[in-house]
Amino acid sequence: MSHLEGHQARKQFGQNFLVDERIIHDILSVIDPRAGEHIVEIGAGLGALTAGLLGGGAAVTAIEIDRDLIPRLTRKFGHDGRFQLIAQDALTVDLNALRGADASRLRMVGNLPYNISTPLIFHLLGALDAILDITVMLQHEVAARLAAAPGCADYGRLTVACQACCEVDLVLAVPPWSFEPQPKIDSSMVRLRPFATLPSPSLRLALGQITQRAFSMRRKMVRHSLGKLFAEDTLVACGIDLRQRPEEISVAQYLALANGMVTKPLAAVAADGRSD
Repeated sequence: MSHLEGHQARKQFGQNFLVDERIIHDILSVIDPRAGEHIVEIGAGLGALTAGLLGGGAAVTAIEIDRDLIPRLTRKFGHDGRFQLIAQDALTVDLNALRGADASRLRMVGNLPYNISTPLIFHLLGALDAILDITVMLQHEVAARLAAAPGCADYGRLTVACQACCEVDLVLAVPPWSFEPQPKIDSSMVRLRPFATLPSPSLRLALGQITQRAFSMRRKMVRHSLGKLFAEDTLVACGIDLRQRPEEISVAQYLALANGMVTKPLAAVAADGRSD
C-alpha cells in the first residue's frame, strides 16, 4: 500500500519520501525542535517531518520545489501561524533573508535530494553566519565524506570545507525501506554545528580555491598539485611533506595555507617559487 497519498514521486527532484514512523520519530528526537526556534526544512515533501517540527513548538519555514505538493502542504499546515511555505529551489533561497527581526539563527533540517545534496551542502556552508545547526539526511557516501578523516578515500574538498567551519557528527543510519520509493543506497543523518568563531569569508574563499586545485589532482603529490600556488618552503612550513597527496593533508594545514594566501596576494605566493 502506498504512503504517498496519490502523489507520484518525481525523479527530476530526487524524491524519496520518508514513510517509516519509527525512523521519523528517531529523526525528530535527534532534531529536538523547541518553542522559540526557527527551523527551515529543505524539501518538506508530504510533511512527514513538518508535523513533528511544529508539534515541538518551533516555527517552520518549509522550502519545496515540487509545486504539486504546495496545495497539500498548505491544506495540512497553512492554518498554523508558525508555518511559512516557500515554493522555490532551495539552492536559490537567500537563507540570510529568512532570519527574523530578532536576528536569531536558523536551524536547518531536511531530507536532501540525493541528486543535488553536495551543492546544497555548499549552499548551506555559504550562509553559516545565519545558521545555528544543520541536521540533514544524505546518501551515506556523502555523509561519510563530511565526517572523513585525513588519509582515507572519502576525504576530499567537501570534507575540508565542512570541517573547517563545523563540528560534524553522523547521528543516525537510515535503511532504504524507510522511504517510498526505496532508494538503492543507504542513507545517514548528519549534524553540522558551526564553530563559535568561523573562518572569514576571504579565508573560506581561499580554502575553496586551494582544495579545488588539490583534489582535482588528488593522485599527484602535493609538490605537483599545489606547487603552482605555493613555494616548497611554504608547504613545508605548514608541516606538509611534499610527497604527500591531497587526502593526507589535515584541515588545519589547509587552513594555514589559506591564511597565507589571504595575507599575501596570490600572485606573490605563486612567484615565490614554482615546483613541478
